Amino acid sequence: MQIEIDATDRQLLKALQDNARLTTGELAALVGMSQSPCWRRVKRLEDAGLIVGYQARLDRRALGYGVMAFVTISIDSQNEDHSLEFERAVRDIPEVVMCHGVSGPEDFVLVVVSQDLDSYSQLMQTKLRRLPGVKMMRTSFSMQEVKGLDGMPMPG
Repeated sequence: MQIEIDATDRQLLKALQDNARLTTGELAALVGMSQSPCWRRVKRLEDAGLIVGYQARLDRRALGYGVMAFVTISIDSQNEDHSLEFERAVRDIPEVVMCHGVSGPEDFVLVVVSQDLDSYSQLMQTKLRRLPGVKMMRTSFSMQEVKGLDGMPMPG
């Protein structure tokens, strides 16, 4: 559902994106309104699908994932059944933290984490290369994260 958002909605979204643990009282104080109207606005934003969940951002390195790789994959058939089979299989690999169907010469881009290069090599051989329909696979390793997924920009 598409809804109009105003400056107060944008403030709420930005505040929650920065710290989803804020209480309704803290949010209300930030935007200069009382708790009940603030709660109703947040509920409206949730119901409209602008807020799709609340979660903690985890540090991959602190969890032991020292390697982040971007894997481009071409599959051997472009029909819907083959693509869906590939997509289902990708969802079952926990180390694949993102997967996007893309335009261009490749069909999918995966963001993959692993403990080290040896564990990435093992993952590639035992899981990624065995995904349904993989025709070509290319890996680029992240050498430096300049900007991560810290949040969505607020529309004007």
